Amino acid sequence: MNLRYLIYSLSFLFSIGALSAQQIDQVERPEEWVNTLMGTDSKPSMSNGNTYPAIAVPWGMNFWSPQTGKMGDGWMYTYASDKLRGFKQTHQPSPWMNDYGQFSIMPGSRKPEIDQDKRASWFSHKSETAKPYYYSVYLADADVTTEITPTERAAVFRFTFPESDSSFVAIDAFDRGSEVKFIPAENKIIGYSSRYSRGKYENFKNYFVIYFDKDVTFTKIWKDSVYQASSEQAAAGNHTGAIVGFKTKRGEQVNMRVASSFISYEQAELNLSREVGAKSFANVHDEAKEAWHQTLNRVKVGGGTQDQLKTFYSCLYRTVLFPNKLYEIDANNEPVHWSPYNGKILPGRMFGGTGFWDTFRALYPFLNLVYPEINVEMQEGLANAYKEGGWLPEWSSPGYANIMVGNNSASVVSDAHIKGLRGYDIETLYEALLNGANNEGPMTAVGRAGAPYYLDLGYVPYDVGINENAARTLEYAYDDFAIYQLAKALKKPKKEIELYRSRSLNYKHLFDPATGLMRGKNKDGSFQSPFNPFTWGDAFTEGNSWHYTWSVFHDVEGLARLMGGHKSFTTKLDSVFSLPPVFDESYYGGVIHEIREMQVANMGQYAHGNQPIQHMIYLYNYAGEPWKTQYWARETMDRMYTPYPDGYCGDEDNGQTSAWYVFSALGFYPVCPATNEYILGSPLFDKAEITLANGKTVSIQAGNNSAENRYVQQLNVDGKAHAKNFITHEQLQKGTKIDFSMGAKPNTQRGTSAKDFPYSLSLEMEGKYK
Repeated sequence: MNLRYLIYSLSFLFSIGALSAQQIDQVERPEEWVNTLMGTDSKPSMSNGNTYPAIAVPWGMNFWSPQTGKMGDGWMYTYASDKLRGFKQTHQPSPWMNDYGQFSIMPGSRKPEIDQDKRASWFSHKSETAKPYYYSVYLADADVTTEITPTERAAVFRFTFPESDSSFVAIDAFDRGSEVKFIPAENKIIGYSSRYSRGKYENFKNYFVIYFDKDVTFTKIWKDSVYQASSEQAAAGNHTGAIVGFKTKRGEQVNMRVASSFISYEQAELNLSREVGAKSFANVHDEAKEAWHQTLNRVKVGGGTQDQLKTFYSCLYRTVLFPNKLYEIDANNEPVHWSPYNGKILPGRMFGGTGFWDTFRALYPFLNLVYPEINVEMQEGLANAYKEGGWLPEWSSPGYANIMVGNNSASVVSDAHIKGLRGYDIETLYEALLNGANNEGPMTAVGRAGAPYYLDLGYVPYDVGINENAARTLEYAYDDFAIYQLAKALKKPKKEIELYRSRSLNYKHLFDPATGLMRGKNKDGSFQSPFNPFTWGDAFTEGNSWHYTWSVFHDVEGLARLMGGHKSFTTKLDSVFSLPPVFDESYYGGVIHEIREMQVANMGQYAHGNQPIQHMIYLYNYAGEPWKTQYWARETMDRMYTPYPDGYCGDEDNGQTSAWYVFSALGFYPVCPATNEYILGSPLFDKAEITLANGKTVSIQAGNNSAENRYVQQLNVDGKAHAKNFITHEQLQKGTKIDFSMGAKPNTQRGTSAKDFPYSLSLEMEGKYK
């Protein structure tokens, strides 16, 4: 641990005036418990979150972030860095996806510089304040303090300058096509950035408008590292930028208002007028703070340590950032968007910046439970994406990104409808699901790569040149289940319903009785050979067979039977934790960061830093040993999450890994989206309260709760004994009181009866599930 990190840890530990071990009974201002720096101590070889301190409002179109990395570096802010190069408007979902439409702002007070390294300034975390709604930092070389507060599509900056006749603000529109123009009469800069990292787009520009509240005394416009003639007030080219300067007194503050639009300069002006207008920095700050308060205050927790509360609300903050709104509000107060799918300006809503391979698991179920109104908008955006591009995106950044596997839009769409969301075109979305389920798309990450094989054989073969084939097969089978569930809900023809139900059982094709694990299978029906269950990649995606074998969310009972019954199943689950963290990285030709993160976690083959296995802890509930879920859920929360810069154990991934923590801390988890069940675990806090969108309240109490008392002894729901290992969405939606009684030893009698197990497709097909 270096000195800087030690100082940060100690200062944050005491920031609210008590030791982290002290129990906090009630949180009044949840937004103040968020540490936006959680997860920023990351690098390509080791992710502790791969986050950046987003200065934003929930689901805002634009975020802002301090920028330590070079222009175009996906690691835009890393905690260990010493210098800031600017403050970037960003839409980046993760460093691996990089950014689009970005530009940066950097103040100074000495010689203006084009070169980003020369205008960079030393800074210290000791003089940095990072909140969701506000950021402030002192730039030592510039002798300037910068403050930022956001709206959905705009922001206000406040710069405190020293005495200087050459104080300035540099606007860097970045390379790969940009423009800047200074309009002296209005102390105004306009410009655009057309830089993007993923996909191929027509007519892509992020237009920005910037106003200063102080007269500009000098300007410098550059293009491709060369200053333009002094008479030139505009430049367009590969890489452009502008410097606007002022004469300032010490302590003088200059305010800057900035907004952007994917549609036009005129729309950017409208966004600025509507969201900022004549408001002061303090006005915008207070509105952004209140937006965070209203959003985070839907989930109140108490009776935990400071670290637990900080971690909880820092994770909750991450769950309400992505995907970004891509739509804007036009002069007629109607939603309108630039389409990343056809390049046109069209009516309606649009979102971008998330990968369903990650977020279908817990993030979207969390939205459906706590923030259904925003997912109604997101579902409308998905319907528009299909109508404009012909396919649903599986990763949008901002449009189709060719990365990851699966067809998990089926889960995202189905879970929303099954959880009661309405007010969008579900029939168009159902049509989109069928199209994606039965066809190969224009790229391997859209539709289903290997669809003809899957439809013919029931699996994607190992030996036909389609990578990560076993992972695809397992995810397609679950996605077929999601379609089956939606088809039932929409009362589709019986033949269609039965087709997707039967395809949901395709996971069985890959189960190898000899190893008790999932294994790639060749076109002729033989299993891949040789087979090493510790091999990452190859037939699987960012994991190995020990991780993907459990990807039968919808039929855990069927999987348990393949393994020889419930006892064999739980023994196999135990093995995940008891095996050493060995691995074979030969498929990748080197150790990828996900492998290293599993290895150093010291939890055997359990790789919580990546998504495929995150639900596995909860599967003990399906086989009569729920106390093991309770143990491992607490163990993972306690060991794998802290509210500090190294606070995650892998990529946070757009709210998914955070949503796992938030759900688990509340005491339940959605193992199988597209069903109505949440599987029970071990609540972290003494009490929690969820205010639902319908006005009802879910109250959760955990009597006798402590770090040692992690086992559920008794559970009452609305005053009645509850023996089942799950609770339903309908129970929660009507408003309910859940009372856990906790103890230090497992209750090995509760939840052991088959009638108390959660849903499995095999049980439904046998008429045993009620």
